[in-house]
Amino acid sequence: MTIKHYLQFSDFSLAEYEYLIERARIIKARFKNYEAYHPLLDRTLVMVFEKSSTRTRLSFEAGMAQLGGTAIYLNTRDSQLGRGEPVEDAAQVMSRMCDVIMIRTFGHDIIERFAAYSRVPVINGLTNEHHPCQVLADVFTFIEQRQVIRGKTVAWIGDANNMLYSWLQAAKIFGFHVNVSTPKGYDINYDLVSPEHDYFTLFDDPAKACEGAHLVTTDVWTSMGFEEENAERMKAFDGWCVDAEKMRRAAPDALFMHCLPAHRGEEVTADVIDGPQSVVWDEAENRLHVQKALLEYLVLDRI
Repeated sequence: MTIKHYLQFSDFSLAEYEYLIERARIIKARFKNYEAYHPLLDRTLVMVFEKSSTRTRLSFEAGMAQLGGTAIYLNTRDSQLGRGEPVEDAAQVMSRMCDVIMIRTFGHDIIERFAAYSRVPVINGLTNEHHPCQVLADVFTFIEQRQVIRGKTVAWIGDANNMLYSWLQAAKIFGFHVNVSTPKGYDINYDLVSPEHDYFTLFDDPAKACEGAHLVTTDVWTSMGFEEENAERMKAFDGWCVDAEKMRRAAPDALFMHCLPAHRGEEVTADVIDGPQSVVWDEAENRLHVQKALLEYLVLDRI
C-alpha cells in the first residue's frame, strides 16, 4: 500500500479536499455537541518541532487526544535530531514506533527527505516554503462562512511566503483567483509556483489588489527565521498594512483572515482584525477540526 503524505497543498486532489471538508464539518459538529468520537484509539502521533509554535502544537495535540489517540511532542533540542542524527535515520526509527508524524521545520527539503524514509504518513506542520494545514483551515473557514470558494477572489497583501505559496496551490485546485501584492524585493519565487499563471494577478499597489476581493488575507511582515531583517522589512512594507480603507475596496461582504500571531499596527490595523469582517478566531479554531479530518484520513483512509 502506498503511504500518503501531506507535505504541500498540491498533494491532494479536489475530490480529496471535498471529502476532507465534509469530514471536518461532521467532526466539528460532533465536537460542538460533546459527542465522543475515537477512531484513532491506540494510535500515536509524533510531533517534531524545529520551529516553535502555539496553534500548531495545540491543534494537533488536542485533536489527536479528541480522536482517542496519543500525541508525543519532540523538539530538536530534546532529541538526537538536534545533535546531528541524519533525518533519514530518524524517519526510519520514529515511523516504526508510531502511526503518523507531523513536522514543523525550516527547509522543505528536510520534510521531503524525512517522508522518503518514513513507513507512516508525514504531515507538514510548516516549512519555509509551504503551510498547507493553515490554508486548509482557511479554505474550510471561507466555505463555512460563504458556502463556496470557486470563482471567488482572494487578496494576498504581504511578502511571498509559505502562506502565499499554499494559497496559490489552493487556487489552482479549488478554482479561485489570487490578487497578489508584495513589496519590491519580496516577490514570488517562480520556482515554487505552477508555470501557468492564470490563477493569480500581481499588483504593485496593495489597495488595488483588494478591489472587489471576497477575502483579504495577510501575515506578519517578519516570519520566523528572518528576524535579523526586521528593521529593513519595516521600511519595505510601508503601505502594506491592511486597514479599513483597503477593506472598503473589497467586496461589501468580504472576510479578513490572518494565520496569527498578529502585530496590530504593522500588517493589519486593530479595527480590521478585531472588526466585524474578521474571522481570524474561527480560522484559528478550524485548524483543530480540519487537522482531525486529515489525521483520520491519513491513518484510516476514507470512512
